[in-house]
Amino acid sequence: MTAYVQRNQPAGVPPLALTGERTLPDVPEENYWFRRHLVVYRWIGERCRGKRIVDMACGEGYGAAVLAAGAAEVVGVDANPEAFEHARLRYHAPNLRFERALVEQFDDGAPFDAIVFLQTIEHVEDPSGLLARFRSLLAPGGVVYVTTPNRLTLAPPGAERSDNPWHVREYTPEEFAALIRPEFESVELRGLFHARKLRAHELAIKAGWDRVHPALGLTRRFYERFVPAIDERDFALRERPLDRALDLLAVCRP
Repeated sequence: MTAYVQRNQPAGVPPLALTGERTLPDVPEENYWFRRHLVVYRWIGERCRGKRIVDMACGEGYGAAVLAAGAAEVVGVDANPEAFEHARLRYHAPNLRFERALVEQFDDGAPFDAIVFLQTIEHVEDPSGLLARFRSLLAPGGVVYVTTPNRLTLAPPGAERSDNPWHVREYTPEEFAALIRPEFESVELRGLFHARKLRAHELAIKAGWDRVHPALGLTRRFYERFVPAIDERDFALRERPLDRALDLLAVCRP
């Protein structure tokens, strides 16, 4: 199995390796998944300017850094020691700090205007309890942003889950809504979809591209160029149709 490690890290910053548990920047082969996460961070960041934010399970730290570009304050929280050390050393801003802690336990004593919890609830044993805890950490008027992969487009048809060993449970749009809505007064759901060249690639696959590129010996050459060229504009957040979404985003207000 090929091991992928971050490239070209700043001096003194230990690179992280892909494990399948989190996505990373600076790994060309991982660029699709990184951009798929990053576009949601940017969307949230635009809506949280001037806010006090905690990025729960922040991983490598890139998302917390994106949020800090417009926020009053951002705290990135992660329990993994390697990820925490990497984030602390790599990302610096006067309004950004990182804390090593379990998301179930973190509380710095002051309420937050926004809690961001992306692509992690599928790893959690007690998601309802954790959502209730997040609600308790909000300031008046605060918002919780939660994303998860859509089981309908991640797992094989009819399967209860994909083969990702890190996932405790994967959700359909209906199951995700049923999990979130008892904990919040207002829940808006959106889906993440392919756009631009990823949509064109999706249509090409439906037309038989996956039969053509192996037959012509183009697979490696094509995808070595195509995957690193993907950017955030190749994804779009929309309200429907959620059953065909790649990822599900819940915007939650008490």
